[in-house]
Amino acid sequence: MSSPLSPFDALIAAPHHHRLIQENDQVRIIETLVKPGETVPLHTHEWPAVTTILSWSDFIWRDERGEVTLDTVGQGLRNEGGETSWSDPLPLHSLENVGGKDLRVIMVEIKPWC
Repeated sequence: MSSPLSPFDALIAAPHHHRLIQENDQVRIIETLVKPGETVPLHTHEWPAVTTILSWSDFIWRDERGEVTLDTVGQGLRNEGGETSWSDPLPLHSLENVGGKDLRVIMVEIKPWC
């Protein structure tokens, strides 16, 4: 049985940017879409996930205090899309799309087994 979700869960705190695709007892699949100029409200992803970038745009990631923890422009990070990676649970953060394209991501979150 799953524990109740935090009010900062991505689907609760930022529903305009996160869409539930599929869910069962073992996984939850979420699509994230952030259009240019949009900022995703403070939220978290409480479970580890397999993450696939479908389309890339530069972004700024801020922690719960509003401090920049990742600036893809300033750090010269790029992703052509289609890349898949592992992600540990993500702490409270917001994300601002500062690029000119949609940032679109699929996350397959792995739920706890007990």
